[in-house]
Amino acid sequence: MTHLPRIVAAFFLLGLLAPHQPLQAEPPNIVFLLADDLGYGDLGSYGQERIATPHLDSLAGEGMRFTQAYAGGPVCASSRSVLMTGRHGGRTAARDNVPHYPTYLVDEDVTLAEMLQEAGYHTAGVGKWSLGDAGTEGRATNQGFDHWFGYLNQDHAHYYWTEYLDDDEGRMKLPGNPVLREHYSHDLLTGRAISFLRDSVSRSDVPFFLFVAWTLPHFSSRSEDPDGLAVPSTDPYAGRPWPEKAKKYAAMVDRIDRDVGRLLAVLEECGLDRETLVLFSSDNGGHATTWEAFDTNGPLRGFKRDLTEGGIRVPFLARWSGVIPPGSVNDTVIAFEDLVPTFAELADAPAPGGIDGISIVPTLRAEPLTTERDFLYWDYGHCRRFYDQAVRIGDWKGIRLGREEGRVRLYDLSRDIGETRDLAADHPDIVQRLTAVLDSAVEPDSRYPIGEVYRGSPIWKAEEQHPSAKKATPAP
Repeated sequence: MTHLPRIVAAFFLLGLLAPHQPLQAEPPNIVFLLADDLGYGDLGSYGQERIATPHLDSLAGEGMRFTQAYAGGPVCASSRSVLMTGRHGGRTAARDNVPHYPTYLVDEDVTLAEMLQEAGYHTAGVGKWSLGDAGTEGRATNQGFDHWFGYLNQDHAHYYWTEYLDDDEGRMKLPGNPVLREHYSHDLLTGRAISFLRDSVSRSDVPFFLFVAWTLPHFSSRSEDPDGLAVPSTDPYAGRPWPEKAKKYAAMVDRIDRDVGRLLAVLEECGLDRETLVLFSSDNGGHATTWEAFDTNGPLRGFKRDLTEGGIRVPFLARWSGVIPPGSVNDTVIAFEDLVPTFAELADAPAPGGIDGISIVPTLRAEPLTTERDFLYWDYGHCRRFYDQAVRIGDWKGIRLGREEGRVRLYDLSRDIGETRDLAADHPDIVQRLTAVLDSAVEPDSRYPIGEVYRGSPIWKAEEQHPSAKKATPAP
């Protein structure tokens, strides 16, 4: 008995010497913050010099900054569908922004929110959903969210001064708002997210998942603002000698950063910060019309809608006090489809079958991944007059543009992050390997007829032979 204090002290000392091990046996709370069309180079921690992002830079300093993180696709709907289902863009439910209604999630689809809900999590989301309208099987509250507040319809999310927001199974009506401009939607979304965090204190025995899918800095409807960006004020950049549209964009990024700080402060105030995993990312790369001086995608080539790195590589930050080493930079290749198996492991829940991602829990602990992935895959243009594909295996990236009659461009990302040197002619064996993946990765789906320009491809032939395929006229 006389040695008991010494033993206790020893265990206490071990705890101090190993501060990055989980401090609780219970599953963590999870807060995932998602910006819309925010570029890889828009944060100070990723090289931005003109727009200040102190709260996001602090988040990076308190946690882990990923340099090779990928969105699910180069546009909103497909990227969010990959995030929610854990299936890559050739197999997920929504594979493009068009058409909307035939491509929503259905009851058979299992989302990460459903998985966490089944594991006992209280789930809520605010912002832009894109994967099912009110009254459809794909609506957020039918796909695992106990609560949803914001925009269910993707096109509705283009209106920052909207007349209503979807609120669970009903609507918050904002009559006259497009003219009076009393309620900026982003501020309402953030307010609801803060309320959810505060309410979570009373459910301390129940873990929570909060998905904050902000619409900033996505363009707005031109009926709101002719230059396509709507924001209440250009502060703190109003006095800068920049184009007006550039001031608006910077003010939108500032609003994101400000509200990241507000949410983190609430977590600390409520005593939830040490038991909560916080993630921040963007749904795809920055937009081509962003002021050139901002260098929105940094060293990356291309923009939103492109399958070059600028369209799909995104900022990704992770903080989990006591587990993730602060100030760490990680070059492990991760992707949106990895979050389903990652959250499953954290929640001690079974992951849905047929997913394409791998758990990155070891990476969050600054340990090597024990599972190797076969490839990463993206595509764009399923229902258009073009069809583009990309694949990454190791450091090799292949891009096949339908308009180029199947030619595969090859890049070594370890030496050429800007994809400036096409090495296809020098490595025909690697091109052949990547081409085999491009030909086989897509699971035919009658909702996604591949564009006419690519009708002769092996994918189209597979679709024609697929028993469930029903031909439809490709949309322009």
